[in-house]
Amino acid sequence: MKAIGITRTALLVLLFGVSGLAHARQEPQNDKQQNPEQKQSKQEQAKPEQQHAQQQQGQEKQQQHAQQQQQQQNKATQQQQHAQQQNENMQKEQHAQQQQQNQEKKSQQAQQQRVNAQPTQQQHHVEQTAWQQHRAQSWQSDHRTWQQRGGYHGYRIPDDRYRGYFGPSHGFRIYGLPFLVVGGYPRFQYEGYWFSTIDPWPEYWADDWYDTDDVYVTYVDSGYYLFNRRYPNVGIAVSISM
Repeated sequence: MKAIGITRTALLVLLFGVSGLAHARQEPQNDKQQNPEQKQSKQEQAKPEQQHAQQQQGQEKQQQHAQQQQQQQNKATQQQQHAQQQNENMQKEQHAQQQQQNQEKKSQQAQQQRVNAQPTQQQHHVEQTAWQQHRAQSWQSDHRTWQQRGGYHGYRIPDDRYRGYFGPSHGFRIYGLPFLVVGGYPRFQYEGYWFSTIDPWPEYWADDWYDTDDVYVTYVDSGYYLFNRRYPNVGIAVSISM
């Protein structure tokens, strides 16, 4: 009986051993069969990461390309602004040079006109003689106003011309102006008009006032008068003609 029990026990042990060995052999096969699926799962999990990395690389390239384009555009803009500034500076310099040349030309022309306008020594002597002959002995008794002469009947200067060239604010000098002696009276030309002195000039004026003093022509008391700025209270009656 003991022998039979031992035999059964041995058979059971043997059966369990064989079964365990078979099960052990099947597990590796199952593992082998599951490895491709696991690999595929891992690959599928890696795909989004690769796509994300590729997208990130693409965005970085786009950003670099955009930065390069912006840098090129900024450089082109700076070059254009620099060229424009150089052009403006050149134009300003040319304009300044042109103005300076024009100013020098005008100055030369004015100087030449003054030289040409200055009378010769003989002409100046004629003027001096004409003015000296019309110096008053006594101004109070020798001069007369236009009212005393019956009013002014000569040429009248248009208002716009008068405001632009005559009156106390528009002084000038007789010396160097065109000069004539008509009927024994001195006559000079200013701004296109001839001015003939009707009155003698006061005896207390300087001997060469017609060369050195600033004078002006104004309309007061119904007639035109020549005033000397050094003696502003005395006016010489003058007649105007074209």
